[in-house]
Amino acid sequence: MDNGNDQQIDVGSVVEAVSADHSFGAPLYVVESMCMRCGENGTTRFLLTLIPHFRKVLISAFECPHCGERNNEVQFAGEIQPRGCSYHLEVSAGDVKIFDRQVVKSESATIKIPELDFEIPPEAQRGSLSTVEGILSRAADELSALQEERRKVDPKTAEAIDQFLSKLRACAKAETSFTFILDDPAGNSFIENPHAPSLDPSLTIKFYERTPEQQATLGYLTNPSQTGQSERSLETPSTQTTALPHGTIGATAGHRAIAQSNSTDISDNLFRYTAPEEVMTFPSTCGACTKLCETRMFVTKIPYFQEVIVMASTCDDCGYRNSEMKPGGAIPEKGKKITLSVKNITDLSRDVIKSDTAGVKIPELDLELAGGTLGGMVTTVEGLVTQIRESLARVHGFTFGDSLEQSKINKWKEFGARLTKLLSLEQPWTLILDDELANSFISPVTDDIKDDHQLTFEEYERTWEQNEELGLNDIDTSSADAAYEATEPTKLP
Repeated sequence: MDNGNDQQIDVGSVVEAVSADHSFGAPLYVVESMCMRCGENGTTRFLLTLIPHFRKVLISAFECPHCGERNNEVQFAGEIQPRGCSYHLEVSAGDVKIFDRQVVKSESATIKIPELDFEIPPEAQRGSLSTVEGILSRAADELSALQEERRKVDPKTAEAIDQFLSKLRACAKAETSFTFILDDPAGNSFIENPHAPSLDPSLTIKFYERTPEQQATLGYLTNPSQTGQSERSLETPSTQTTALPHGTIGATAGHRAIAQSNSTDISDNLFRYTAPEEVMTFPSTCGACTKLCETRMFVTKIPYFQEVIVMASTCDDCGYRNSEMKPGGAIPEKGKKITLSVKNITDLSRDVIKSDTAGVKIPELDLELAGGTLGGMVTTVEGLVTQIRESLARVHGFTFGDSLEQSKINKWKEFGARLTKLLSLEQPWTLILDDELANSFISPVTDDIKDDHQLTFEEYERTWEQNEELGLNDIDTSSADAAYEATEPTKLP
C-alpha cells in the first residue's frame, strides 16, 4: 500500500466517519499514533467495511517504521445484539476440515476448551477474524514466546507449559477430540456452518440473556444507585404500585394506555382477543439512559392458548420504548408441537406467538431452527418467515465471500429463492413450532379450533435431557408447598 496516497487525518474525523451510515465505499483513514514498543510515532490505518450478511466492522492496522512493530484488530462498528450467544463446536479426532471454519471473535468473546481446562479471555486475540486452526496456533505461539526465559527463571513452570503446549498442538492437529466453545455476551461472534442453511451436527448455537455482571462489562449501567436518583425515587409518589380497576380504564382506554408504549405487532395481535382486566403501573429504570421511567403490565387470556403477561415500558427523557410478553401460570407438564399447513394467503396472516424455547421447522426446505434462535416474538406466519430469512442472512456470515466455493454460493442462492417462494404460495408448505414449554401458539381461522383442519396440536412428554436443559430436574418445591399448606385457614367443624 502506497503511503503517499494515504490522507492523514485526526481521530475525531475517524469517529465521525464510523458513526455515519456507510453502506459501501468507505475510504481508508490514516492516523498517527504512538508505538507501544519503542515510544516513537507510527501509523494506524482504519477501514470501515461490511462483511456480507454479517456485521459492519472496523478494521485497524498499526505499523511502526522505527522498530517494525505491527498489529491488526477487528472491532464491531454496529450495535450490541439483544442477547448473548454461545457456540459449541465438537471437534472429532481426524476431522481436519473442521479446522478451516471461519471464526469471528469480538473484543468481548471468550474461547474455552474444557478438555484442557484452557480459556482465551476477551483481552487476548480481541477482535480477530481467523479460523479454528488459526485461533489454536496463535494461542500456542503466544504461550511459547517466552519459554526460553522461563526455563532460566522458573524451570518447573516452563516444563508445565511445555506439557500443556504438546496437548494444545495435538488438538490443533486433530490428533484428539475436544470441544471448542465461543461465548460472547455481546452476541457479535460467529463460527461458520458449512452445511448452512441445514443443521450442523457438530455445531450447537445457544442464545441467552445477559447477567448484570455481563451488562456492566459491556458498558451498561446496571446499578440504579449510580444514577443518583435512588433517594429521589423513594420520595416520588408514583413509586407505589397502582392498580386501576377494569371499570376505570375500560377496553378503549386500556388499549390506548398500552399501545402508546408498545410495539405495533403486540398491540394489534393481543388486543383483538380481550381487554385487560387490570393494568398495573410501577416504576422502573430505563435500559437506555438509566433514568426513572414507567412500566405498565397486564394479564390477559388468549382463547385456545393460555394466560399471558404483557409488559410495556416508555421513557419520557430519551424516548426509549420496550415491550415483551411472558407466559403466565405454571410450567406445563408436557411440551407441545403445533403443525400448520399453509395453503392460502389467509394462512400467512395467522397470528403467531413464538416463545424463546420454541424451535421452527419447515420440512419442505429441510430447514430446522433450534429453540432460542429467533428469540420470543409476536408476529404472523409471513412475519416469521421474513424473520427467518433475515436471521439466516445475519447469522451465517461469509455467505458470498471471495473464498467461498461457487457450489456453496449457488446452494445459498437456491435456498434463498426457495424461502422467498414460500410467501408467494406457489405450492403448499408446512410450518411446525416445537415448544418444550408449550408457550407458543398459532391462531385458528375458525371460531372453533376443532373446525380448523389445517392446524393440529400435539402434546408430548419431555425427555430427561430436555428437562435438564430447562432446569426442571432440580426444582424442589416441597418447602414452598409445606409453607403454603401451613398458611391455609383451618376449617371449622
